[in-house]
Amino acid sequence: MSNKPPSSSIEEKKEEEKVSRKEQTIIVYQFNDQIGDFDELIIDPEIELKDLLDDDFILLFIDPKHYRVWLWHGYNTTTRMKFIAAKMAAPIRDRHGIAFKITAVDQDNETIAFKVMLGLEEEIDYEAVQTGPAYEGTEEDLELLESLSRERILLILEKAGLPEGYERKMIIVKNKLFGYKEYDRNYLGSVIKEKQLFPLREEVEDGAYLAENYVPRMLLSYNNVILTELLQKVEVDDSIKKN
Repeated sequence: MSNKPPSSSIEEKKEEEKVSRKEQTIIVYQFNDQIGDFDELIIDPEIELKDLLDDDFILLFIDPKHYRVWLWHGYNTTTRMKFIAAKMAAPIRDRHGIAFKITAVDQDNETIAFKVMLGLEEEIDYEAVQTGPAYEGTEEDLELLESLSRERILLILEKAGLPEGYERKMIIVKNKLFGYKEYDRNYLGSVIKEKQLFPLREEVEDGAYLAENYVPRMLLSYNNVILTELLQKVEVDDSIKKN
């Protein structure tokens, strides 16, 4: 007796895989100034998305994987073109998913998430940053892995930068609270600034915590909160201001 599955099941599976692949594909539209609307582009598989960017174009990228719509403006596009394109972007978004978020980006001011979509940047595995060690090892091994995880968090903070006039005090990653310090270190005759994260265990008491005099700032990626910073305004000495 043959165990071969029915041909209909095979065809259904192929169709499901085809639909799944289609749902993950980036769809691109180009704004047509003559008709005041977008035309969908038929893209050669060998052409990279970054190669579509042109100073004279307004492009609309539909990213089903991340539920995002990117409205990209080239240098030479006019305010009138941008206004009409923004108006026509919403109906196109609704065809693919009304929950998709539309984000406008200008040439040379693209966000990291947009560059990730184009393949110009690698997507950061934030989940790996947050979860820490996933195996049972010696205490030394776990401490090493935890420090490596903190190194990755510090890299993310470095990339995020700081608003002028503020300094970092605490970092919240999932359910863990870290303190943050910067200090000068002499290395081969030069002074370098080192950054350090350290767990806050006894400094903050259990129970409700009102972070007085702190300004919270969240780092978001695709509508997910990656980490939260508690910032403090830097106090400037009045005598220094006068000088």
